[in-house]
Amino acid sequence: MAQFSLKTNLNQAAEDANGGASEPFSVNAFPEFGASITLPRVLDRRKTGEKMLQGIPVSQGVSRSQVVVLDRTRIDPAKSGILESELAGEEDRLQASLAETRRQILAMQERLREAMGTEEAQIFEAHLLVLEDPMLLKEVSQFIRENLVTAEFAFHEASEKYAEALGKVDDAYLSERAADIRDVTQRVLANLMSQPPCTGLADLTEPCIVVAHDLTPSDTAMLDPTKVLGFITEVGSRTSHTAILARSLRIPAVLGLGEAISELHTGQSVLLDGFNGFVVIDPSKQMLFEYGQLVERQTSIEESLEVIHDDAAETRDGHRIILSSNIERAADVESVLQSGATGVGLFRTEFLFINRRDLPNEEEQFAAYRHVTESLAPDPVIIRTLDLGGDKLLSHVNVAAEMNPFLGWRAIRLCLEEKDLFRTQLRAILRASAYGNLKIMYPMVSGVEELEAANVLLDECREQLRAEDVAFADAVEIGVMIETPSAAMIADSLAKRVQFFSIGTNDLIQYTLAVDRLNEKIAHLYEPTHPGILRLIKATVDAGQAHGIWTGVCGEMAGDVAAVPLLLGLGVTELSVTPSMVPRVKMLIRSIEMSQARELAEFALDSDSPKEILARAEALAKAAVPSFFEELTG
Repeated sequence: MAQFSLKTNLNQAAEDANGGASEPFSVNAFPEFGASITLPRVLDRRKTGEKMLQGIPVSQGVSRSQVVVLDRTRIDPAKSGILESELAGEEDRLQASLAETRRQILAMQERLREAMGTEEAQIFEAHLLVLEDPMLLKEVSQFIRENLVTAEFAFHEASEKYAEALGKVDDAYLSERAADIRDVTQRVLANLMSQPPCTGLADLTEPCIVVAHDLTPSDTAMLDPTKVLGFITEVGSRTSHTAILARSLRIPAVLGLGEAISELHTGQSVLLDGFNGFVVIDPSKQMLFEYGQLVERQTSIEESLEVIHDDAAETRDGHRIILSSNIERAADVESVLQSGATGVGLFRTEFLFINRRDLPNEEEQFAAYRHVTESLAPDPVIIRTLDLGGDKLLSHVNVAAEMNPFLGWRAIRLCLEEKDLFRTQLRAILRASAYGNLKIMYPMVSGVEELEAANVLLDECREQLRAEDVAFADAVEIGVMIETPSAAMIADSLAKRVQFFSIGTNDLIQYTLAVDRLNEKIAHLYEPTHPGILRLIKATVDAGQAHGIWTGVCGEMAGDVAAVPLLLGLGVTELSVTPSMVPRVKMLIRSIEMSQARELAEFALDSDSPKEILARAEALAKAAVPSFFEELTG
């Protein structure tokens, strides 16, 4: 896809807008960093005729082009009965359809591998898993026999039940897997019913911004990047396949528009802002001009962030903070190196376990852990042990359904029961420790007993490796995630048994305030600056300091520029954020004094109002780095 100068093309577009056809364009100026563009001042739309919609920004950049709305007619088979004598035939039809679907998916996977590489092609592993899931296929066959219905109706009913269950999971990444199930289901149904595939991205003939209810991996595998200048969807999130592929292809994207997507029609001229999540219909000359100015300013900011790449995250009065990165895959090492981070503060190992047909063995895990540890040595790499619930391991671990799996059998609790699974991971981690500065962190610890039980298994693994004469580091630091109120309240006891704390603010806030942040009816109650949260963080920090251990934060608060000074003032000495946010957090730290942060924390600990605390925190951040919050006036 051709790239253009943002300022030149946006300003040219402003001159051309409403005055004749102009060339479509798409630009992604800052793929390496978490840039954001402040929304231009609101214009009088009665005069300009433009309309602005709000969605979720998932892939940075700005595009302007005509819209093409994809026609997505989903197959919804009606209930149709069969005779008992037809049961064998229905089973044969089902198996033939599954085989053909598998052939199609493998072909698409190979096409994507050739176009984008092996890593991106792995998204189809989830589709293949659906076709081979024994629980699902058993339920479909049983549904056919017990209800004497066609294979297509049975497959639709059974798979939709699974999709609905996954869609309700309180984990953005995993809930998005419902789209995988529905995508595969539609393909199976099309094969069962001999229907031709829907027209999609492969049929585009001119550059455009694509609008759809959702874009499945099957869709995106067929796209031509020279024809797709942006994505807009009704549903989706930052962890959906559409978002992942958009970022890989550096195509601006805004997802989750909801009902507002009905405002978009094929042929409309649209400005897509992938930084802030805005979609502007029929953008005015003034709107395009202002976007051009803002992007130019952001370019200047990014250049200043590059200058401090190798500098320490140190306050103006000399207090150094360890600024690390959160990663999900071994392949993310390069983004850590490019960001200027000091190692990895959170390596989420569960991504080795999901979207696959079997559990990763010791050698596979060892290779991934070693690659990250060795590549970043001597900087630290903190590996979090498996943080999945039994509901998420599907057929790998035989578990009963739970009323609330997120208050149930998950993370360290599951690992302490599934000891073989846990030992395999611990052995792999220990072996990788011989290649750098590796640390181990247990998730979801709620009591001392869990910590001690995990350490017993760790010691067993050490003894096994010694007996086998396998190398590993003798002094691997052990830490725990502080994610539950109980862990924060017994931090003094935990601190006697570990070498560091890392606060997972996402879960700590959710569990403390009893707020599901994905539930839009109560999402406004999810307040990181709630006094109860800040006091739990302070209690954890104090307990750590009393026993000579450090406390970090690896949740979303660590990457929130308004919250960073507050966390430093509370005594946090390590922050771990996504690689894209490292430059901005570093610049903010280098622009404040610790005395300011401590004064802010003192105010917060004495305050009863989350909103007042947030306002005070934002004011400090804005005063320190006004360019991050700059708006146009006039």
